[in-house]
Amino acid sequence: MAKTQTSANIMADGNESKRNAIVKMLEKAYWMEIESVISYITNSVNLDGVRAREVSESLRTDVQEELGHAQLFAGRIKELYGVVPGSMDFKPEQSYLQPPKQQTDIVHVIKGVIQAEQGGIEFYSQIIEETDSVDPVTQDMVIDILRDEQGHCRLFEGFLREYEANSK
Repeated sequence: MAKTQTSANIMADGNESKRNAIVKMLEKAYWMEIESVISYITNSVNLDGVRAREVSESLRTDVQEELGHAQLFAGRIKELYGVVPGSMDFKPEQSYLQPPKQQTDIVHVIKGVIQAEQGGIEFYSQIIEETDSVDPVTQDMVIDILRDEQGHCRLFEGFLREYEANSK
């Protein structure tokens, strides 16, 4: 495949090492989103109790958004001449989002979601810095995803405040 862009462009032959570094970051982001999808499905189904409904519904909604983010990351990996990794490359990291022993432990799930979203916010901020002045397309995409992650985090921080206030 011929790459005829100028050297000031992330797609240029001379920017292969920078492009490969960005692809590696996008691969990590892809797996973060896929793992969140798995964890959010699991916890949205497993939660029990009168007060679990709103958290479960929010998680079900977030599954679709996180899946959309994973698809965006996958598409950008391909556009940057990378190969989207297959399932054999998956290495789970979200120990904090494993189902709680008590399925009524909604606070455990809420705190896990906050931790996952904060991790995404931190890592996506790094991608934004890495792509600054080098890859504006990836940067714009990640800025949009970052906005979604901040909104998810804020929503679950609100859930946590409510649960903590009601447990006093």
